[in-house]
Amino acid sequence: MSDETGAPAGAPTARVEVRKTYKLFIGGAFPRSESGRTYEVVAADGRFLANAAKGSRKDGRDAVLAARKAQPTWSAATAYNRGQVLYRVAEVMEGRREQFVADIVDAEGVSSSDAALQVDAAIDRWVWYAGWTDKIAQVLGSANPVAGPYFNFSLPEPSGVVAAVAPQESSLLGLVSVIAPIVASANTVVVIASSARPLPAITLTEVLGTSDVPGGTVNVLTGEAGEIMPWLASHADVNALDLTGINDSALAVSLERDAAGTVKRVRRPSPDADWFASPGLSRLRAFVETKTVWHPLGV
Repeated sequence: MSDETGAPAGAPTARVEVRKTYKLFIGGAFPRSESGRTYEVVAADGRFLANAAKGSRKDGRDAVLAARKAQPTWSAATAYNRGQVLYRVAEVMEGRREQFVADIVDAEGVSSSDAALQVDAAIDRWVWYAGWTDKIAQVLGSANPVAGPYFNFSLPEPSGVVAAVAPQESSLLGLVSVIAPIVASANTVVVIASSARPLPAITLTEVLGTSDVPGGTVNVLTGEAGEIMPWLASHADVNALDLTGINDSALAVSLERDAAGTVKRVRRPSPDADWFASPGLSRLRAFVETKTVWHPLGV
């Protein structure tokens, strides 16, 4: 038997395409930009891929509020617990590996094998930083010899809320290499993803939203860094800037000048970074402050 279209009875009919809506990631939720704006994202070969939300300065302020609200809880968590959370992100990414590979093939125009190398390195990068969360204090801190009946310790503490710009070319590995050390050292982050290649970052937000990362710890905006970052650089509730993905030297200088008004710590752009290289400790050191504590002996 067949139906009126001639297809066998019970045969599957053509499905309606389920199109994806690409949103921001703020406070653990997925809002549209308050401005209602979007912009076209195209593949490396010029194919249309999606309309991504174009974040505004108001979205940036909302993300800072979410990051500030989350920061005390995140920094108060045990180092071991933070490591577990970062490792869980790696677990969930592993389960969505093929989607990340497809996103990078489209975004960067590389082969599937090259994209897979980047995805695997990004997953490994989360694991690497997860292993450092409970070792930062020992490596970056010290017990200091002093003259007198005192204990004297220098201990690393998080800077607080960090506003960051992800690399423009390395859409996933570079992004993870910026985010992971910031949160591993107990900071919270507002990061602006690659404007031309945002889809791997959006897929990463879905991983963050379904893993154990507390809402507001990582906030991801899509859009233009040149529009959003000047407001974050001068925002009094942002404690530090990571300008890794800024390719415009004049903009970088302007952002450093804006940051000076509220005495922010600034990590300068890294246009020639090799994201496959061993990360070292420089990014863990970048956004911690050293607090020295004196305590009398015998008390």
